[in-house]
Order: sequence, then C-alpha cells, then structure tokens
Amino acid sequence: MTYFGFLGLFVGIPILILLFVVWWDARNGRSLTPALRAFPPYLVLIGHIIVALVYTTPWDNYLVATRVWWYDPNLVTGIVIGWVPIEEYTFFIVQPILTGLWLFFLAKRSFFVSTTPSPNEKNVRLIALIVGGLIWSAATAMFVSQWQPGTYLSLELGWAMVPILFQIWFGGHILWRYRKLLAWTIIPTTLYLSFADALAINSGTWTINPAKSLNWYIGGVLPIEELLFFLLTNTLLGFGMVLVLAIASQTRLQELNIKWFNRKFDNSESFQVQ
Repeated sequence: MTYFGFLGLFVGIPILILLFVVWWDARNGRSLTPALRAFPPYLVLIGHIIVALVYTTPWDNYLVATRVWWYDPNLVTGIVIGWVPIEEYTFFIVQPILTGLWLFFLAKRSFFVSTTPSPNEKNVRLIALIVGGLIWSAATAMFVSQWQPGTYLSLELGWAMVPILFQIWFGGHILWRYRKLLAWTIIPTTLYLSFADALAINSGTWTINPAKSLNWYIGGVLPIEELLFFLLTNTLLGFGMVLVLAIASQTRLQELNIKWFNRKFDNSESFQVQ
C-alpha cells in the first residue's frame, strides 16, 4: 500500500463523506450549538491545520532523522522536505480536517453537547494539570536517561503534553463541560486511525524501529506508541477546536485580562508608595 494510497482510502474517503454531511446539514439549516459559535468553524479548522503543520514538522523530522521510524522507499513518491516525505506533510493537513469535520458533525447534534457548568470543574482542571505535569516530567526524564526502548514514547509525550497542559490551564473547566462531545470526537477517530495505521504497518508502508519502542503490540501489529500518537493528536485537535469555538473562552480571556491588569496596577501602586 503506497502512502498516498493509504491517505486516499482511509482519510480521503471519510473526509468526502463528512463534507457531504456538512452540505446536507447546511441545506437543512442545522448549525453548531450557540455556545460554540465564537468563531466560524472553518476558520477554526484552517487555523488548526496551520498550527498542526508548523508544530509537527520539526518534531516529525527529528523522529525520521534519528530513525525512530522510516518509510519503504518503494511506497512513497520520493519527494522529501527535510527528512520527511511529502505524504507525511499531507497527513499533517488531512488529519485535522478529518477530526475537525467529525467534531463539527457531532457539535450540531444536541445529544453530544452539554454546556451546564459542573460544581467541581475547577478541581478537575487542577487535577488534570497535576497529572499532565507528572506525565510530562516522566517523559522528559525518560528521554534524558537515553533509555532506547522509551525513545518514541518519551518524544511523543514530551512533544504533545506541553500544548495540552496549556489548553488545560486556560480552559480545563470549559473542556470538562464539553467532555461528552470531546469523548465522542477523540475516541472514535483514535480507534479508526489506529486501525488504518495497523494495516499500513502490516503492509510495510512505514516501520516503527523496534529498538526505539517498547515493542508492546496491539493485535500483534500496532505498537502501543502509535495508538498513543493518535490519542494525543486527536486530543490536541479536539481540545483546541472546542476552546476556540466556545463562547465561554471569551469570558475566560476577560478574566485573565482583569487579573493581569489588577496585578499590574497593584505592582505600580506598590512601587509608587515605596
């Protein structure tokens, strides 16, 4: 299976189906819930495509350059930018489209959307920050130790947890309100892309270096790091899109601005008194 063949079959076709659903929803007057209309959804999608491309490119080039994984030269075009084939950059673009369109589909259906604040949502944000910080610290320690079987795992956790922690810090309480929407966005896309990835690995399209992975396989084929990769990337996309779309994020920004202004004002007063 060529890499472009993989993209066309497992990503291109679902995107076309979802685009048809988008058209059908628009024709029938179905739109996002009012609480998720801070910005036009397709501007949000374009923004996430750009961020995904910029943020993932250096990381992915490092992994390929250090032979964490590689591609069968007979199954890619041979057009390479840096160390990475053009097909990989294409995936950086189409995965956000697939996940974003699926999220938009769900967010137009009230069953998947709940905006009721929870009394413990700020505690959830704090706990998530602590757990996420511990995961990032453990991944960093693993990478610094140069334990070879943990190379891929430490690199993906270290790379993904930084923006995820920022998302949680900014709007963990908002994300908790939309946990049903996020679960239905992240879990199906992760399982689907992991299944497709297993088929591509089995056909030799790309290979994960066994010396730099844990060699824990799902179904005897899929390295556990690959499942985690799709879980992390879909989490980044789901969290990011919900936070940008949510009206509640504008309130959060105002709160942060007020806190920052008050702190600055208090510091200025203190300086004048001295």
